[in-house]
Amino acid sequence: MDLALLRTFVTVHRAGSFTRAAALLGLSQPAVTSQIRTLERQVGRPLFLRRARGVTPTTIGDELAHKAAPHLDALVEIAESGLEEDSSLRSLHLAGPPEFTAERALPALTELTGEDGQGFALRASFGTAEEVLEGLSAGHHDLAISTVRPRGALLSATALCDEEHVLVAAPRWAGQIAPGTLRRSDPSVLERIPVVEVHESLPFVVRYWASVFDSRPVAPGTVVVPDLRAVLACAVAGAGLAVLPRYLCAGALEHGEVVALHEPAVPPLRTYFLAVRTGTLARPHIARAHEWLERAATRWC
Repeated sequence: MDLALLRTFVTVHRAGSFTRAAALLGLSQPAVTSQIRTLERQVGRPLFLRRARGVTPTTIGDELAHKAAPHLDALVEIAESGLEEDSSLRSLHLAGPPEFTAERALPALTELTGEDGQGFALRASFGTAEEVLEGLSAGHHDLAISTVRPRGALLSATALCDEEHVLVAAPRWAGQIAPGTLRRSDPSVLERIPVVEVHESLPFVVRYWASVFDSRPVAPGTVVVPDLRAVLACAVAGAGLAVLPRYLCAGALEHGEVVALHEPAVPPLRTYFLAVRTGTLARPHIARAHEWLERAATRWC
């Protein structure tokens, strides 16, 4: 079986689209389509189902990808190792949510870039869970941190840690809430307080309300900024209430810049997963970074 055909096949499988695979491979879309058809003739079975948006692998396609991808990745590793005269030239590509990656993962991994570590270069990019997992599947990243566990055999994931979500606001807002009101799980007293969020859909506030109060928030987002660190800054400035990871607002809570409006018996949690392409933990620098992050996460929980 032609290795070039398998390489194209695995790229299509990871990208979920002939168009995206063609861009990754530097080929035209007709060339990718032709190679996949050739491979399907050799296998004797269809490997993909064509959809309105991209392609979906058949059972045979998934099985072939699961068997072939690790070996192709290993061949790439051998080729790259042969080209590198110094292991310090090797790069580790990490992707994840901006706040967690910046505040947690990157500080931990920078310890591995110095003389006492593996000496690899570190490259990071930020994105949503969907974006970072898609980039990992397509081969753009070596490791991905995601709040969604990936599905399928081509990616494997390890639960990294849980983050606790806290309902906070500047002290002046807390003074407007009667003591004990929220202990009775009555969130109506919060409706007069503006909301600071990362998106118009209020994902953090909606999740908190559903988990703690078994209801939906009424107040619309007054300030919407696409970064939790900016949400915290706005909350400190008195813009309104916010739901934030405890690790991110711990300092502000300690210094009294914000206060917790509610302390539920069971706080809402969100799990982070550390994902890799199946088989790539055979690469020493990826395995080292993966192990280092898992170790660091024991101090974060």
